[in-house]
Amino acid sequence: MSTGGRARGRARGRGKATASTPAPTPGEASRSAAATPQMDPQVAPGRGRTRGAATQPMVAAQLARPPAKPEAAQPPVQQMQRLQVGPQGAGGLDRGRRSRDHNVFQTRPEHVKDKQGKTGSVCQLVSNNFRLKTKGQWALYQYHVDFNPPVDSKRLRIALVKQQKEIIGATNAFDGMVLFLPIKLERTETVFTTQTKRGENIQITIKLTNELPPFSGVCLHMYNVIFRKVMGSLNMQQIGRHYFNPDNKIEVRQHKLEIWPGFITSISQRETHIMLEAEVSHKVLCLSTILDELYDLFHANRSSFKEQATKKLVGQIVLTKYNNKTYRVDDINWSLNPMSKFKKFDGSEISYVDYYAQVYERKITDLEQPLLVSRPKRREVRAGQQGPEVLHLIPEFCTVTGISDEVRSNFTVMKDLAQHTRVDPKNRAATLNRFLHSISNNKEANSHLERWGLSLDNNLMDIQGRGLPAEQLSQRNFKFSYDIRTADWSRETRGKPVQTAVNLDDWLVIFSPRDKANTQDFVQTLIRVCGPIGMRVNQPALIALNGDRTENYIQAIKEKMTQRTQMVCCIVPNNRKDRYDAIKKQCCLEMPVPSQVVVGRTIAKKQMLMSVATKIGMQLNCKLGGELWCVHNPVPGLMVIGIDNYHDSAQRGRSVCGFVASMNRTLTRYYSRCSFQTPGQEIVDGLRVSLLASLKKYYEINGQFPAKIIVYRDGVGEGQTQAVRDHEIPQLIKCIQGLIPGKE
Repeated sequence: MSTGGRARGRARGRGKATASTPAPTPGEASRSAAATPQMDPQVAPGRGRTRGAATQPMVAAQLARPPAKPEAAQPPVQQMQRLQVGPQGAGGLDRGRRSRDHNVFQTRPEHVKDKQGKTGSVCQLVSNNFRLKTKGQWALYQYHVDFNPPVDSKRLRIALVKQQKEIIGATNAFDGMVLFLPIKLERTETVFTTQTKRGENIQITIKLTNELPPFSGVCLHMYNVIFRKVMGSLNMQQIGRHYFNPDNKIEVRQHKLEIWPGFITSISQRETHIMLEAEVSHKVLCLSTILDELYDLFHANRSSFKEQATKKLVGQIVLTKYNNKTYRVDDINWSLNPMSKFKKFDGSEISYVDYYAQVYERKITDLEQPLLVSRPKRREVRAGQQGPEVLHLIPEFCTVTGISDEVRSNFTVMKDLAQHTRVDPKNRAATLNRFLHSISNNKEANSHLERWGLSLDNNLMDIQGRGLPAEQLSQRNFKFSYDIRTADWSRETRGKPVQTAVNLDDWLVIFSPRDKANTQDFVQTLIRVCGPIGMRVNQPALIALNGDRTENYIQAIKEKMTQRTQMVCCIVPNNRKDRYDAIKKQCCLEMPVPSQVVVGRTIAKKQMLMSVATKIGMQLNCKLGGELWCVHNPVPGLMVIGIDNYHDSAQRGRSVCGFVASMNRTLTRYYSRCSFQTPGQEIVDGLRVSLLASLKKYYEINGQFPAKIIVYRDGVGEGQTQAVRDHEIPQLIKCIQGLIPGKE
């Protein structure tokens, strides 16, 4: 089984806060603390505290609730024992099992002794990996820390342990319960007594519980946590999970955008080595703020301003440049503005305009702007992190991150961005080598690695690969190959009959008045170019609309479509997403029929019309169930399955699992199915149903079950590979055995 390597499930540790940590957005400070009381005010100030930090306004019931009186309660030992440094939780915390299997995860079958191929020619390749080296007989030592009497405050526990540099050394990772050290203490159990600022004596017991080898899952995660500290030493800013360099930003002023160059990094096991995998990345930011977008929407349509603003902004990821943090916009609170007040930790009230002036020295210019609402993530709630139910953000200080669908569909903008973001292999390798040298030349970064007994190779890893020859393709009775350097065979297939053609006898073409002439030319060209590929296209029913509103297209589909309609083709004046979504929803859910949406300007260029019509004709043939070409498959009875997940940003926690399975020898016909996943539901539940249905369909078509099945499993990261092997694969095998008795 192949798993996707998109780094979605890779280690996600974050460095602990230091005195240089930026001040929080109002209300965020309380969320960053674990579900334990505040740090004792008499203990070493500056340890993750933000003086004068404020909490976000909460619901009325919470505001009215009086502060709880301290009680002589026992500490939440069971909850705290689940907070461990490890590969599962955020922030370097493992909220799960304490004992782990440290065996190396083997992905190669036992009967395969040599995976090197013999086809093609040998070539030398440069990978985007640096080898991470450990010194001598390196190990990571895990200790359990007990406090007597018990200490409720996690911050106080961390402060008490961090002060003991003479005993544990200056290099350590401690989350309040579990301590990791690069050195082994003299005794298996170390006991000492220390005092708080109040003079209270606390006995601390540090007991060795595990000696972890370099390839263990906990160590792999710790490497990533350590390397995040290294990235911070390079003056790079963390946005989301990756790091970018604002000092080298590139402004694309004609499109009101700027590009921050950066790197995506992940440390993981690659066969017998631990490798740092690095990739050049770019973060695209808007130069305009959310407030600017609100102004534009207001002037464009005052009557439905609030509705349009909510529709455009909710679900967007915004960056607050005063602390370089990203937030998801969940709502817009029109009843609040910067003059509104909220409560601080000490119970006093302060307005947003005063808070930002005092903490960030930023002046809010528009005092009437609404506030953006961002709610805590589910994983923060599950982790027991306390804080306000919502955060309120100032639109004036927020910018949209990433590329919107509107910008992505603009050829000119994407072309200008590609000049800076599309890096060829030679320059990519050079950039990565400069990145490594910047680490080696930085004393703080080097020191951090050395204290943990780690170091990096000086150059990218060279590997030996093989250049494979071009595959032989077939198109009905015509066999051909292609230029391996371009991997393009459009010229070879031009004018040749496709593998399987489906005639288009009854179809609709719906267009706006302005596209009438171009639509007629397109239809005649399409009929002409589809003949040579073996596809007969009859004259469609041409439906001219009175306008180009979305309702016009939907109404025309409802009125003109019949039971015999094979295809609905809509010519639209622009690529408005709401119109496209409405047409597809109508044609996929309300009145199921294959559909094709074509933007008017695509068929407006006469010199390109033949080429455009040919490509659209091939798309229509595929949507009708036809096949264009195929590759020779040497394995009889083979079924290929593809699985991927989609996470809906508009509905947190809900995801869709897509499933496809091949139904014929040439792997050109597929059975598809999707299943909806809710929080807490196992993905394998939907996979079992999809697999059973696909096997039954394969039997119905071929009269026998497949002899072999290859599964391409995307949608999981490397950190989830073990779960896929231990949970999903046995369930799928059991499902096959239940349907086909005696099948091993």
